[in-house]
Amino acid sequence: MIPVKQIVAIIGAGNMGGAMAAHLLAQGWTVQVCDIDPSKVAALEKKGALALATPAQAAIDSVAFVVCVVDAAQTAEVLFGDHGLARMLQPGHTVLLCPTIAPQEVENFATRLAAIGVFTVDAPMSGGPARARDGSMSLMVACAPAVYEAQTTLLQAVSAKVFRISDRPGDGARTKLVNNLLAGINLVGAAEVLALAERLGLDAGRTLDVIEQSSGQSWIGSDRLRRAIAGDYAPRAHITLLEKDTRLALEAAKAAGFEGPLGARASQVFAEAHQAGLAELDDAAIFKYLANR
Repeated sequence: MIPVKQIVAIIGAGNMGGAMAAHLLAQGWTVQVCDIDPSKVAALEKKGALALATPAQAAIDSVAFVVCVVDAAQTAEVLFGDHGLARMLQPGHTVLLCPTIAPQEVENFATRLAAIGVFTVDAPMSGGPARARDGSMSLMVACAPAVYEAQTTLLQAVSAKVFRISDRPGDGARTKLVNNLLAGINLVGAAEVLALAERLGLDAGRTLDVIEQSSGQSWIGSDRLRRAIAGDYAPRAHITLLEKDTRLALEAAKAAGFEGPLGARASQVFAEAHQAGLAELDDAAIFKYLANR
């Protein structure tokens, strides 16, 4: 059991941040949480979390300050806004950046934090809320070796799959974008073939049974399409998240002078589904979009 004197502040208590907070609370950590949605904070208070009205109210003796919001704009506000963490951060403090954002944004944030003596751990997450809640999600970590050593206890507490990417903040984001581009390609592909199976008169569930035990299997295909077959589109990860992530991955690819045959088309499908009115649904709704074309 982790001593309760260890405090961690989590800014952003949505699907992933909230699940991470619940997991740490169950291990005995003292967890402070802040979110623009009071109901999310209230739910974690019932589990023992301490509520923050603003990021700047985080305890100065926190082990680390975990930013778990959606995008770069929200990250900038959490860090450097009027009520942001930078107002109370001291030299030697550490910020974990967990959102999926552009590598250049991570580098920019790390540079700004370094200017006030604050360390950055580039630590995007993967695996979804259920895995964040049970501690089996993946973390792709890039930071200086001494910072990694100092934060090993926390990193291992939140994830059983900590991947040490490099010493350079930004490389975690690069790895996450590569992963999520493949996730997007796999999801669009799985939804396409299942929509085709139905059009051919096949039973979608039985077809997926075969795929899961054959060469076409993918984790995201099984996870999302089981829900899609059941008509369950309640958002765990909105369509807009993979729309954003695949777009960022393509921007990183362009900057590196690389162009592949599949990523751009998969990204376009997410954008089309958004425009078709599915933005607030789970990304399993890619199946619904393709099946209704």
